[in-house]
Amino acid sequence: MTRRTTLTRALAATLAIGLCLWTGRLLATAALDLLPGMPPVVDPANLYSEVSAGHLSPAVAGDLPRVYVPTLKSNEVYVIDPAALRVVDRFPVGPEPQHIVPSWDLRTLWVNNNGKRGLEGSLTPIDPKTGRPGPAIPVEDPYNLYFTADGRSAIVVAERLKQLDFRDPQEMGLQQSLPTPQCPGVNHADFSIDGKYAIFTCEFSGGGLIKVDMVNRAVVGHLKLSRFNFAENLAAPDADAADAAFCGYGYGYGYGMPQDIRISPDGKLFYVADMMADGVFVVDGDAFKQIGFIPTGIGTHGLYPSRDGTKLYVTNRGSHSPKGRWRGPGSISVIDFATRAVVANWPIPGGGSPDMGNVSADGKTLWLSGRYDNLVYAIDTSAGAVTSIPVGIEPHGLTVWPQPGRYSLGHTGNMR
Repeated sequence: MTRRTTLTRALAATLAIGLCLWTGRLLATAALDLLPGMPPVVDPANLYSEVSAGHLSPAVAGDLPRVYVPTLKSNEVYVIDPAALRVVDRFPVGPEPQHIVPSWDLRTLWVNNNGKRGLEGSLTPIDPKTGRPGPAIPVEDPYNLYFTADGRSAIVVAERLKQLDFRDPQEMGLQQSLPTPQCPGVNHADFSIDGKYAIFTCEFSGGGLIKVDMVNRAVVGHLKLSRFNFAENLAAPDADAADAAFCGYGYGYGYGMPQDIRISPDGKLFYVADMMADGVFVVDGDAFKQIGFIPTGIGTHGLYPSRDGTKLYVTNRGSHSPKGRWRGPGSISVIDFATRAVVANWPIPGGGSPDMGNVSADGKTLWLSGRYDNLVYAIDTSAGAVTSIPVGIEPHGLTVWPQPGRYSLGHTGNMR
């Protein structure tokens, strides 16, 4: 056999393998039966494939590299240059800005001004190419903001009103409201791989989750979470036995406080941070059934996938109280998606209150608000080293921009 023949056969084999893999992905995508109008799922084994480092959409070309920080008690947005690690701008917005949310089409960053009362609420648009705000749009009770996977509707999470308001994604005119009476404190959400349902967390009065059918726009399930039979014999990374985390908080009587929620790369499981449980519940999304619990740290709050889709960064706010704690035992835990095990735990030096944020476009920095310490943390994702930047009073749901991805499902960058 000649060398040329060997090389030809090797090339043919390589092409055949590549064709099989491509065909397999194509068939798997076709089998998903997606929400009509949503973009295709490129890799069903990793729905985060298009948010990996370097996968920036043409829509964000020319956008300023910035970190936008809403300060809840200052009623301002602080703007950080991530290269210089310093504040370079700040501007006033409406009362009680909670989160800064990229629009579905990646053209606008929306500041969710929750307002002290529902009628004071508004959404302030930021032009990411200039970093400057536009005129606010009055919107009732916009605690959080999401978008349907087809981009046809914004979903204003009206926490105080106990409802989800579907609105025009540009002008924010009301399309319809969906009451969520079984979900007091309706809060954070993530969407199934096919876009046909979302799971929302219910922060208050016993906690739990609701499942919302995005085709018919109806609540189709309610799930209570329990740590029993899942956490009794597990040790938390920064505490004693996991049971100790629940003492004095009545968790066994149903007083959970679920916060952020994120889907696994294969779209089968949802990870739910619970501030009272001090860890992350694991839920089968299709069956809508709890299957596990992972202890992490005190006051578990925010969840952010790594850019390569292999790990989940978990923020532990350092307190069970909604009022927080200055320089508490805050930390970041790192969960391996494949094993569902905590593989690292990074404490905030001197104490802190890591809350909400996201990962930089290159995946090298985890940006988080230090909610009760009036700081922003820039955390090296290779080893957990922390740089702190002072900002206004009570920074909350900051966003990093630009981020990789084709479209945004909301919050501080649930990108797909």
